[in-house]
Amino acid sequence: MVTPLLPPEETSRLEALRQYRVLDTPPEQAYDDIARLAGYVCGTPIALVSLVDEARQWFKARVGLSAQETPREHAFCAHAILRPGLMVVEDASHDDRFADNPLVTGDPHIRFYAGAPLVNPAGHALGTLCVIDREPHHLTASQEEALQALARVVMQQLELKRVSSELAQALSKVRTLSGLLPICSYCKGIRNDEGYWERVEAYLQAHTAAGFTHSICPDCVGKYFPELGDLTARGNGPPQ
Repeated sequence: MVTPLLPPEETSRLEALRQYRVLDTPPEQAYDDIARLAGYVCGTPIALVSLVDEARQWFKARVGLSAQETPREHAFCAHAILRPGLMVVEDASHDDRFADNPLVTGDPHIRFYAGAPLVNPAGHALGTLCVIDREPHHLTASQEEALQALARVVMQQLELKRVSSELAQALSKVRTLSGLLPICSYCKGIRNDEGYWERVEAYLQAHTAAGFTHSICPDCVGKYFPELGDLTARGNGPPQ
């Protein structure tokens, strides 16, 4: 068995995968439907939406397979994410990379595998949409094109969920700022969500994209710097 190499930008790939917050989430109909359609189109009993993290491949959707995950070193998908386009293995028992792989010699007794990488907008392959058979198998050109198209649909679904989550977080922050904020009557500090008091500048910088400049209003110039107030009255303007 050949242990799969790590992608050249593995650290940034794993960080990109984490941003989707999909690992270890419950099954979702959208992904299940795509996997089922992939298996139907390609004529295979097994179809998976597989995501590859540090130590495993985890299945967001699975048809015809009971396992939720497998070790990364055994994963066909860990090989598939290393190359662009579709990876096809028509008979794993005759392929030096996989002939003695536990997933070939034991359950689920893989013979045929085809995996289309799930590539995010930054170019990182997060996993695959793959189809598997327990017998040698061959895909037509049309089936290969359909599998790659469905993989793009999976990636679009993941991207939609990521963007929706980020928008929901942003909206939550906007609602916080548009509501009632606990503010100290004396120092004007704001109590944050954890119950700690902080300066208003720090709170706003943490919850908005606003930057700050500092100046002194005319009332404060007169109160705290009366000698400068005289200069203001003579037309020299307040200090900035």
